[in-house]
Amino acid sequence: MQRIYGSVGLVLCGALAAANCRAQQPIRVDVNLVNVAFTVRDANGALVDNLTKDDIKLYEDGVAQKIEFFAKSTDLPLTLALIVDVSGSQDDFGKQHEQDLEVFLKEVLGPKDRVFLVCFGNHLRLVTDYTNSAQNILENYKLFDKGKKHFPEIGPQEDRDLGTAFYDSIYYSVTEKLAQADGRQAILMFSDGEDNSSSHNMMEAIETAQTANVLFYAIRYTETKHDRLNARNKYGISVMARIAKETGGTDIDARKTNPHEYFRQIAEELRTSYEIAYYPVNKNKDESFRKIVVKSKLDGVKIRTKTGYFAR
Repeated sequence: MQRIYGSVGLVLCGALAAANCRAQQPIRVDVNLVNVAFTVRDANGALVDNLTKDDIKLYEDGVAQKIEFFAKSTDLPLTLALIVDVSGSQDDFGKQHEQDLEVFLKEVLGPKDRVFLVCFGNHLRLVTDYTNSAQNILENYKLFDKGKKHFPEIGPQEDRDLGTAFYDSIYYSVTEKLAQADGRQAILMFSDGEDNSSSHNMMEAIETAQTANVLFYAIRYTETKHDRLNARNKYGISVMARIAKETGGTDIDARKTNPHEYFRQIAEELRTSYEIAYYPVNKNKDESFRKIVVKSKLDGVKIRTKTGYFAR
């Protein structure tokens, strides 16, 4: 879907328009359009897939908004970034990363889905560009893991003295790849959330993902000593949880959860979600953060979505 912020005469023709417009005709708009994706679960944790536009209330900074477009995204093609942390703190998890990637690709990747793979330490390597081939992704990952570093970089070539550009890996995966893509977009991050060499900070990473309507799924591998967390561990855990919450994704401890289970949950959410769009009552481009709240008129359901966006 085209991201429309402060532009005139752009074309809205993506996941939301395709779902709402059977004729697949582009809709031209002359005002700002804010796109919001969300998932809904009932009191038992099961996904709810039968909501209608009339079941939803939408607020921006506490002010009710008129929902212009509403669509249920069922079996929508997925456009995903798989981002794998290969810095020193993840040395003990390299084999688990590979095994979990294989589980994801075999159990989740559908025939119409597109995935790219980025591996990062203090360089961001595009190990596999957009593909639907699980075999291609796994083969390239194994080559990278064996020290074959010929893969191209994404983002500018930065001089980084230390080893982990976590925030940059999110920022450039969105700005250079996902922001221009169609389909249901998300990042699956395999990391511990620690950063010591990015040129961008956490809030810039969050804002970029929110603006592009990209969900962040944090699959966390935290290295501990004697099962005790140090200060750096705790910070990384809070970072992963924060970015997931702000973008409407979720945070998973890979050491305590079966990958078959959490990848199934992620796939269900991505393929059974909703998208709405609205023209904000407040049309000012004042750089402020606008808080978004989506509520259901039905009892006993929980909605998860991004927390808002910046009015650029």
